[in-house]
Amino acid sequence: MLNYSLYHHPESKDWVTFVHGAGGSSSIWFKQIREFRKYFNVLLLDLRGHGKSKLAFKDAFNTKYTFDCITEDIVAVINKEDITSSHFVGISLGTILIRNLAERHPDRVDSMIMGGAIMKLNLRSQVLMKLGVVFKSVVPYMVLYKLFAFIIMPKKNHKQSRLLFANEAKKLYQKEFIRWFRLTSEINPLLRFFRDKDIKIPTLYVMGEEDYLFLPSIEKIVSIHTFSNLYIVQNSGHVVNIEQPEIFNKHSISFIHQLKK
Repeated sequence: MLNYSLYHHPESKDWVTFVHGAGGSSSIWFKQIREFRKYFNVLLLDLRGHGKSKLAFKDAFNTKYTFDCITEDIVAVINKEDITSSHFVGISLGTILIRNLAERHPDRVDSMIMGGAIMKLNLRSQVLMKLGVVFKSVVPYMVLYKLFAFIIMPKKNHKQSRLLFANEAKKLYQKEFIRWFRLTSEINPLLRFFRDKDIKIPTLYVMGEEDYLFLPSIEKIVSIHTFSNLYIVQNSGHVVNIEQPEIFNKHSISFIHQLKK
């Protein structure tokens, strides 16, 4: 079972579940918790091998991760807490897990708020992944992680996000990093399926205007998917919830309130 934390609201029946990205942990949502707790019940979780979610013994020798098995980790938590359905908020790779959960269990997802969403790997990011595959076993994983973080978040105003994720990634082991890296390197067919299918669940993409690797594909998706909306955050890169938390919180909470109306 994943490590997780619950914050109960005295009146609201709505749940919001936060899903972090690869190399992060539930601690990356520290700028969201206070605001979201004012209106909703909140669930924070650490994905397997991240934060305080220690790798189960039965998985210790399993080098093959899949998006489906990691998605079901999340479902196991909401089942344990008898959460019938939830709004889901994700960042980076966490958005892929949320989209996969919506595909497998659409009745459990009230809406999706996708920060720094990854729905297509462009040529530059695919080259980056291939280089990682070549060097992942010979180069210390933190060197690779910091390099990837700098390429995805290169500007001075992205520094806080880079440092936060680097500090969280230090808690991973080399083998754990390789497992997750293999997972992301085999992602293209799944993302293609997500782009082609207009899932009928309200979705808000919150993207930084400087998220040059991933924003163009999201703009295209929103133009053809009926239930999708896009808010572009100025002066922000990939990790919008860290770089512009007030804006991220305001528009995310407003989106959920509008759905209730």
